Amino acid sequence: MHRQRGTNPRFSSGPCAKIPTFDLNKLASAPLGRSHRAAPGKAKLLAAIETTREVLGVADYRIGIVPASDTGAFEMAMWSLLGERPAEMVAWESFGAGWVTDVVKQLKIEATVHEADYGQIVDMAALNYDNDVCFTWNGTTSGVRMPNGDAIPADRAGLTLCDATSAAFAQDLPWDKLDVTTFSWQKVLGGEAAHGMLILSPRAVERLESYAPAWPLPKIFRLTKGGKLNEGIFKGETINTPSMLCVEDYLLALDWAKSVGGLKGLIARADANAQAIFDFCEANDWIANLAEDPATRSNTSVCLKFTDDRIIDGAAFAKAVAKRLADEGVALDIGAYRDAPAGLRIWCGGTVETADIEAMLPWLTWAFEAEINA
Repeated sequence: MHRQRGTNPRFSSGPCAKIPTFDLNKLASAPLGRSHRAAPGKAKLLAAIETTREVLGVADYRIGIVPASDTGAFEMAMWSLLGERPAEMVAWESFGAGWVTDVVKQLKIEATVHEADYGQIVDMAALNYDNDVCFTWNGTTSGVRMPNGDAIPADRAGLTLCDATSAAFAQDLPWDKLDVTTFSWQKVLGGEAAHGMLILSPRAVERLESYAPAWPLPKIFRLTKGGKLNEGIFKGETINTPSMLCVEDYLLALDWAKSVGGLKGLIARADANAQAIFDFCEANDWIANLAEDPATRSNTSVCLKFTDDRIIDGAAFAKAVAKRLADEGVALDIGAYRDAPAGLRIWCGGTVETADIEAMLPWLTWAFEAEINA
């Protein structure tokens, strides 16, 4: 069987593939060697915030650029907002499980923990929304996502804190149901790492201004000054120094996003990528989607499991298949996450071209058969 090679073999789930039109020379206008607080830097940071607002369709919420990627943004939200009331902690994959550990063991907040196995999802309608609820929208390590926000009541008393890092720019997030939303540049838009985005609803701002947690907050977590929201953070006056090269790269990615139809175009691209893999799983009885319910299957971090009875050591087999594909230069970094069940994880966000997914799949068949025969 003749197998074509795709143009781009990068299917890592983070940092993810750069935009298809990426060129280092396009970052030449970054204000390098200048203060981020000088006028050019401040203008770029504000543009990053307001273009994010435009592409995602966020209305009257505050949007800020914060340190330490999505992890920093979500930790910042938990440490600043939680503790006023009990928490509902939701986990169906490793990052959600990490947030559970922070709340239960570090912050020691009264919490009810709701967990589901990899491939499944928690019943979000069963939660008590008078408490604060922390959850991931898209499980980056399980390939399971929220189908919608219908289970979240509009008249909730608690806040909803949503880690949306592999969902933002690929899935339609219901902003009215989300009080805190976090993500990072290096996921769906293929930006550079270490910068997080924090999006706060008016209800979240109200909590920040009316409640002070019992524990001390490090400088990079402080969202208020003198009991009032630090508005500068949401105008591009970052808490600590950002990389202006990374900001330039993010602005480039946002411009590209607008050129492919904005949010709708990005969702359509991710859907097409993921569908190519779903169709492949339907056509082959030796591989399946880890997400059991089609309604909860991610269109970005697509997680797969091998189902052939001849496989004795699932982890070793999956690792060997991933290595064969990497050695051939047709698929890089597609092993399952270290805490997840054995298998593969193929990134399908909008910066990936469907033609590259389609070119890679016959190679996956080849690698599977080669490893079974070996």
